[in-house]
Amino acid sequence: MRRRQQPPLPKRYGLDPARLRLPEDGDWPSLREHLIHRLPRVEPARIDEMLRAGEIVDLDGPLGLDSPYVPGGAVWFHRDLPAEHPVPFDIPIVYRDDTILVADKPHFLATIPRGSHILQTALVKLRRELDLPDLIPAHRLDRATAGLVLFVIDPAARGAYQTMFQRQHVRKEYEAVAGIRPGLDFPVELTSRIIKEKHILAAQEVPGPPNARTRIELVESRGELGRYRLHPATGRTHQLRLHMNSLGIPILGDDFYPVITDKQLDDYRRPLQLLAATLEFTDPRTGEPRRFETTRSLQAWTDPDGWATGPPALAESAEPAHRPPGGPAPGHFGRRT
Repeated sequence: MRRRQQPPLPKRYGLDPARLRLPEDGDWPSLREHLIHRLPRVEPARIDEMLRAGEIVDLDGPLGLDSPYVPGGAVWFHRDLPAEHPVPFDIPIVYRDDTILVADKPHFLATIPRGSHILQTALVKLRRELDLPDLIPAHRLDRATAGLVLFVIDPAARGAYQTMFQRQHVRKEYEAVAGIRPGLDFPVELTSRIIKEKHILAAQEVPGPPNARTRIELVESRGELGRYRLHPATGRTHQLRLHMNSLGIPILGDDFYPVITDKQLDDYRRPLQLLAATLEFTDPRTGEPRRFETTRSLQAWTDPDGWATGPPALAESAEPAHRPPGGPAPGHFGRRT
């Protein structure tokens, strides 16, 4: 198996540098000209600033304004980061040994860096707080969903645990709070075909061979609300949210289903009442049975008033972009290729 090339720059804020491969058929007069062409969303002045500061490097070291374009070569740099609103919730550690770590992710915190969420993600926070630079998730939870996420500490074990999730060898149990619909008999098993198109926020159920299956139980009811237990047999994007919505009982706090609502990123009221409550599997490294349970509960069930009001928005607390003093406005400086 081909080994991943080690970047010539260290991690920053728990993040690897971006790598940009230079096309073999390129004929730009300089690296600077290529970067200006390749990264149109980045101001040329910012590219010049980084080249002058030696912040763009190849395997031989820092590159400058007059560095030539090298077809087939590669350069590395740390991207400018966007301003982010702090997600003011802890990430309890449910279990940790030398190989794996199980964290209890809060609502509103993305699992991995993506889009406008970089430093305010579970992966980056845990890497920095626990000094675990090689930490990687074996699977993911949506930003809106709280609960258990398994991370791998030992790089040599990543493949075994990630493959376990990919092959659906993990038994997952979720909890949800939603309305009660008279006439529904539980337990119910739903199957459908779910697709998620790139750059479209919501997934959708479409005609065709089923690729998603969920068993849903009503655990208890209280007035117009029910507490449900969900057992996904597959792991399609937004599967549980779509299946609950298809029953006419969308999960409380769902901003996508049945309709997308406009909610500010720093509005932490009315979190989605979906919780990854249990992970159970046979450890692929040791053969031991493993079972982990969340430390969390769903607030709309235990504290309905507190769920509805929640903490105030933190618009004044946004973290500034991480860039050199005096630099231009931040942007996503390139992407991995």
